[in-house]
Amino acid sequence: MAIASRLRARGVLSRCESSNLRSLLWPFLNRGFSSSSIPFHLERVGFIGLGNMGFHMASNLITAGYKITVHDINYDALKKFSDKGIPTKETPCEVAESSDVIITMLPSSSNVLDVYTGQNGLLHCRSHLSPWLFIDSSTIDPQTSRILSTNISKCLLKEKKGFADNPLMLDAPVSGGVPAAEAGTLTFMVGGLEEAYLAAKPLFLSMGKQTIYCGSSGNGAAAKICNNLAMAVSMLGVSEAFVLGQHLGITASTLTKIFNSSSARCWSSYNPVPGVMEGVPSSRNYDGGFASKLMERSVSSAPLLLKHVIFTWNCVRRAMTLRTSPVSSAIFTPVRMRAR
Repeated sequence: MAIASRLRARGVLSRCESSNLRSLLWPFLNRGFSSSSIPFHLERVGFIGLGNMGFHMASNLITAGYKITVHDINYDALKKFSDKGIPTKETPCEVAESSDVIITMLPSSSNVLDVYTGQNGLLHCRSHLSPWLFIDSSTIDPQTSRILSTNISKCLLKEKKGFADNPLMLDAPVSGGVPAAEAGTLTFMVGGLEEAYLAAKPLFLSMGKQTIYCGSSGNGAAAKICNNLAMAVSMLGVSEAFVLGQHLGITASTLTKIFNSSSARCWSSYNPVPGVMEGVPSSRNYDGGFASKLMERSVSSAPLLLKHVIFTWNCVRRAMTLRTSPVSSAIFTPVRMRAR
């Protein structure tokens, strides 16, 4: 039965007009449908950024059977892997040379740009890249993701892998924090070519429990910033409510019961007060987790993105008035405004 099913599947595949779909599905048909099989174009994974999140994400990929090579500027972080026999490299470029896929998990846009385009960066040998897919799970601004994606798509591959003629990039930030990274239950918000997203899904599901395709390049990063903005607002509200309630004579444990069984319940209501609940950051002396400075950086980018949206909309509206294209209006409207 299994053989017959596979032959029928190959028959359907041979009649499929899409060469991309054929290349995408063939590894699974050729190896069978076992969940333990790793597609050949995902076997070798380079992981860069072994901090609070990256350490656990890379560890889960190792557990899932991927061949991992790692890099970090922190020697102690690298030693945790080298002690286990995992290959480590001194530069991002060296990681790229031995990888089919690259995953980066870094603190900021400037760190991402440095790792990709800096000296000995991932794109150092841009005319002959080994990885066919680059996945950035950092929380950065969408424009940086889109610029990087465009630059990567202009590079050439040493050899064709999977369905890609040129290297591709997915922006795939995560939600769930360090506990979810450790447990392998992260949620991935992914932007980029949908075919690349589908091909990379086994990787995501080795580190998380849910993947959400958000659309074109940069949309994953945009979704993450929107998510962080909403979470920051709820965390501030919950924290202020706990301070007020305790000053009014209500214990933190009582407020926790009320919040978690009423309309105030939200992800942030797990508890910001030490000693009330086990396993949450406040009861671990706030050790690890998503640093406040990173949240501040993420949230501060939201107004900049809003300004970009308003500017774009004003250009489009102006273009409609002048009966010109949005592109030409975007170029000339600021000039006209300054001339006035």
